[in-house]
Amino acid sequence: MFTGLITELGTVTQIARGESSALFTIKAPKSLLELALGDSIAVNGTCLTATSIIADSFTADVMVQTLSLTSLAQLEIGSTVNLELAAKMDMRMGGHIVQGHVDGTATVQQVLPGEKWAQCDIQAPEHLMKYVVAQGSITLDGVSLTVGALDDSSNTITVWLIPETLANTNLSDKKPGDLVNVEVDILAKYVERLIAKGAIDER
Repeated sequence: MFTGLITELGTVTQIARGESSALFTIKAPKSLLELALGDSIAVNGTCLTATSIIADSFTADVMVQTLSLTSLAQLEIGSTVNLELAAKMDMRMGGHIVQGHVDGTATVQQVLPGEKWAQCDIQAPEHLMKYVVAQGSITLDGVSLTVGALDDSSNTITVWLIPETLANTNLSDKKPGDLVNVEVDILAKYVERLIAKGAIDER
């Protein structure tokens, strides 16, 4: 489990693509201080497993299904990625509950810089919009954000990026047309499931 608070910006240094998977090598000296072989680590919001650790880098195998459902397939050597180690239960839970299970990708429509923050508009898949509410939580490329506004007619979600987020994540590099990984609030999906199974009275 994660919180959506990015702990380091890593750099993709190698990519070995196969028929059913790809092996990514990511330089992450800060994360390696606590990362052990077999540990989970979120890469742009996607939960991966460290399969080897060499010097200041770790490797992770990414299955073809993950590549097809996330934006990881678009990574190139030199790409900057948001990293977060798995949460510890003895620390304050900033952000919100993030699983690292990407629900889909959204397309960046615009990033408008402001005096104290930047406005970021993304177009999300229509089937995910029902899980998103204004002032609720959403994860974009592993970053826990608050939904500022919604436009259901165009499936547009607006978030505001504060200077801390812009300085410490790769969201500052996003431009129109870029894909971002989206994970909606897991609580919304549980509620939907409970209602569907008759466990909650809709009245």
